[in-house]
Amino acid sequence: MTIEAVVTIELGRVGIWSPSFTWGTDDRRAVAAELDGLGYGTLWLGSSAGDLRLVEELLDATQRIVLATGIVNIWAYPAAELAANAHRLATRYPGRFMLGLGASHAPQVEALGRTYRQPLRQLAGYLDELDRARHPVPVGHRVLAALRPKALALAAQHSAGAHPYLVTPAHTELARRELGPQPLLAPEQKVVLAPDRAEARALARQNLAYYLRLPNYVRNLQALGFTADDLADGGSDRLVDGLFAWGVDGAVQRVREHHDAGADHVAVQAITPEVDPGTRSGRPALAEWKELAAALA
Repeated sequence: MTIEAVVTIELGRVGIWSPSFTWGTDDRRAVAAELDGLGYGTLWLGSSAGDLRLVEELLDATQRIVLATGIVNIWAYPAAELAANAHRLATRYPGRFMLGLGASHAPQVEALGRTYRQPLRQLAGYLDELDRARHPVPVGHRVLAALRPKALALAAQHSAGAHPYLVTPAHTELARRELGPQPLLAPEQKVVLAPDRAEARALARQNLAYYLRLPNYVRNLQALGFTADDLADGGSDRLVDGLFAWGVDGAVQRVREHHDAGADHVAVQAITPEVDPGTRSGRPALAEWKELAAALA
């Protein structure tokens, strides 16, 4: 089955990326409904559970926005179970659910009591299991977290495309060359709406600290030309400014740079002081999404 033969989900040009752990609030249905009216194409739920219950609840609370997982950790959920859950959503909400998958990172996998070994081979095998499931997940309805060439090649051959995280427009340009012209390319982009650059960088470093402990991201940043000095002490200004856009105008410019570099869709993550990926705490950044909507959505 080729990519061209599969009907893919229409994500729109710009979406919102939001950690799933922030959606535990009692008003999550109302927040999702309000986001639905802002004009963004897709809501990406980071670190999604394979039962897809949160995705289903937010689909039920909205009318048009696509829900995508960014990502489901393949080490945490049996493929047959995930395929059945994805089939349930695709049947009930046709055209509104994209399954994002990934091999995650060693610390998260080892916390599950698993051995993080040959992650790319594990991911390829998991995709084969999805294909063999009673209700297979269509190639065009799944996307892979992919950063480096081999992972991008797997995404191009066995999914709708790639959803790179913690990347720059330079990576988007490289990823488009690796993927070729047809597969989906949907990078995530972090945005800080702080009143001044110093405050924005401080908030960015607070968020970045979690990711600089994950070797996959560190290796990819090094491949993009960031040095050991850039990665030390919370990240240099060069690293922070490369990964985080500042202000509404900066967000517009950075999203444009991703599109110009070959992205089909950009998933914008508004970074706020309340959200901490290390402790998995916070709430949806609705105020920031509203502020960005007029310019981006």
